[in-house]
Amino acid sequence: MSEFNVRPARSADIPGIHRLLEPLVDRRILLGKDLAVLYGAVQEFVVAEASGELIGCGALHVMWEDLGEIRTLLVREDWLHHGIGRAIVEELEEKARRLGLSRLFCLTFETEFFARRGFEPIGEQIVDADVYSQLLRSGDAGVEEFLDLAHVKPNTLGNTRMLKHL
Repeated sequence: MSEFNVRPARSADIPGIHRLLEPLVDRRILLGKDLAVLYGAVQEFVVAEASGELIGCGALHVMWEDLGEIRTLLVREDWLHHGIGRAIVEELEEKARRLGLSRLFCLTFETEFFARRGFEPIGEQIVDADVYSQLLRSGDAGVEEFLDLAHVKPNTLGNTRMLKHL
């Protein structure tokens, strides 16, 4: 059960990613994403697969010149504690480096997992005022979570905002 590989997602993977998300959305661990949103973000995703089945996924969303977010990181429950999450994060970090990013953000309940990978909890504002004002106009929910805007707090209660310098 330990043989798996991590690769860039393809459009054919999107229904499988959506199926992986459903149980976590039902448990209010992750926010749901429509298929159209997932297809539009397919280039951001990597997937883990074993024997042709999707067992995990994660996405890297570029937020600013030097800043990206790890999003939608999940591993199928029967594959937890097999190194899949770590392998996905490592692949996303390498992708971030290739894109020239130097910081990665995540919003998570899994603080210990991310802390073992060098992420640290962050305070209120970690970008300068000019960047902040530009990011406010993005209209992206993840960016709004990063900025810690009041109107997204009901969806993020209990989550920790964390950052890693690459």
